[in-house]
Amino acid sequence: MFDILETKERVLADNEAAAALTRKKMEQFGALLVNLMGSPGAGKTSVLLQLIRLLNADYRIGVMEADVDSDVDAKTVEAAGARVIQLHTAGLCHMDADMTRRGLDALGTDGLDIIFLENIGNLVCPAEFEIGADLRLMLLSVPEGDDKPLKYPLMFSISDVLLFNKIDTLPVFDFDIGLATQRAKALNESIAVFPVSAKTGEGFEPVAALLREKIEQRRIQA
Repeated sequence: MFDILETKERVLADNEAAAALTRKKMEQFGALLVNLMGSPGAGKTSVLLQLIRLLNADYRIGVMEADVDSDVDAKTVEAAGARVIQLHTAGLCHMDADMTRRGLDALGTDGLDIIFLENIGNLVCPAEFEIGADLRLMLLSVPEGDDKPLKYPLMFSISDVLLFNKIDTLPVFDFDIGLATQRAKALNESIAVFPVSAKTGEGFEPVAALLREKIEQRRIQA
């Protein structure tokens, strides 16, 4: 009689163990790690630029830009004043805990208060793999539609913060913020929801205030 090995379960278990080590490391260094997730074109980099603009005067910011290829986003974020490292995944559709750990080692956590990982753009794979983040922040842009919580429930279930980005386009697209919020809350009642526009800057002050609160809490814990 032969044995059956459930390889995915083992991969996820090993990944969770690595993620736990990263959480401990972040606590020791007193830095907050944020996993930024969303579809391609949802506006992840533009959202980062708005958050850097609001936080940069008071906090030291690091960014890990994960992409299949290219360094265009890393150059953009570096110009905004953050410490940046570009991570290439060689075709992988997500970052896992070990890849994140190696990225943190290369970026360097000394002197940083908050580190963003801009994850690979999709609503499936990044939701399955913990990276050891203290906060999971996801984007859903107005052009994507308000039905996405129904189609990609895991992403909404595991996220702590949900930004409805590109609200400046609401007059153009059929997107119901109330319905999208209801659908997300049905999956995750504790998810914090913020409508924002990375183009105009509208709605970002409450998001920055939440991050400030989390950073100060981490400083107390360190």
